Amino acid sequence: MRILLLEDDRQLGPWVAGGLREEGHVVDHFTDGKEALLAAMGQDYDVLILDRMVSGLDGLSVLKSLRASEDTTPALFLTALGEVEARVEGFDAGGDDYLTKPFAFAELSARVNALGRRRDSSGTSTTEPTTLRYGDLSLDLLGRRCERQGQVIDLMAKEFKLLEYFMRRPGRLVTRTMLLEQVWDMSFDPTTSVVETHISRLRSKVDKPFDDELIRTRRGEGYVFGK
Repeated sequence: MRILLLEDDRQLGPWVAGGLREEGHVVDHFTDGKEALLAAMGQDYDVLILDRMVSGLDGLSVLKSLRASEDTTPALFLTALGEVEARVEGFDAGGDDYLTKPFAFAELSARVNALGRRRDSSGTSTTEPTTLRYGDLSLDLLGRRCERQGQVIDLMAKEFKLLEYFMRRPGRLVTRTMLLEQVWDMSFDPTTSVVETHISRLRSKVDKPFDDELIRTRRGEGYVFGK
């Protein structure tokens, strides 16, 4: 399944995301509610996992906005707020399940899988594409093969994951922090140059041999993939 996780705890978030990925799920982990809301509005997810107590736009507000736009993706609240009133508020906002902290990962996994099966049985889930395409660029997720204009491009594992992240978000601003969290499972580190180094290598393979540049830099903001 493709899962959106909104959790700003620096230890819990990567732990949950890592565990779900080990089970074979694709997880987009966000620590910012606004970024999570934008992602949910632009991408089809099978399950949403939302922390109630994120600073700024919290999980409850994110779900209210999605339900107002008629998004019916199953949502599980993951929170330290265990009072009856808080649970009722979560269900009234459109939540489908509620798990309080601390919790066992096995229970979280079981609840997420149950929500995924519920979505499947309703016939509203979407089939995850096995090949991503943008213009003359294609990325075969199963065969781990990248081509542009019919030419095979040899990508290292992180380069492949980085390009996949970009291709799932064409035209959208992707920040350095988002890449560190989603591609490298790292918290913000102002001293690391791993993002810049890998993007430079990716550009040398995907952009430089061709006429059109697909990975563009927005100085001081991040990167945008697409023409």
